[in-house]
Formats: sequence, structure tokens, C-alpha cells
Amino acid sequence: NSEDVRCKCICPPYKDHSGHIYNKNVSQKDCDCLHVVEPMPVPGPDVEAYCLRCECKYEERSSVTIKVSIVNTSV
Repeated sequence: NSEDVRCKCICPPYKDHSGHIYNKNVSQKDCDCLHVVEPMPVPGPDVEAYCLRCECKYEERSSVTIKVSIVNTSV
């Protein structure tokens, strides 16, 4: 697969939970805290407040381009 896609959610510390970065291969429309953060570190009533603090970004990259760039720089 020449295209790598993922959703990356950066969640800062919340109450007694430390910050964490979550990565998951999901579609762009599912790139949000509820689809990416597993297991959810907070109980049901705190999920909305926790997710509002998380910053989720959909990322695409080309593995072929990365490999070609690495080979060219190491020659």
C-alpha cells in the first residue's frame, strides 16, 4: 500500500489521567475522539469533556515518497 492514512488524537492530561497520543487507521469522517481513543480512559459522564480537549487530525502520507527520499539522501 503506497498510501498510509491514520487519525492522530492528542489528548492533554484530564483530572487524574495523564496525556496520551492515540493513532488509528480510520476514514477521514471517523477521525474524532470517539472513534480513535480506545480504550476510553474516563468513565461515561466525563467522555464529552475529555474528548473536547483532544485534538484529532487526519493524516495521509506516501510510503513510496518517503522511501525514495531516504534512499536518495543516503546515497
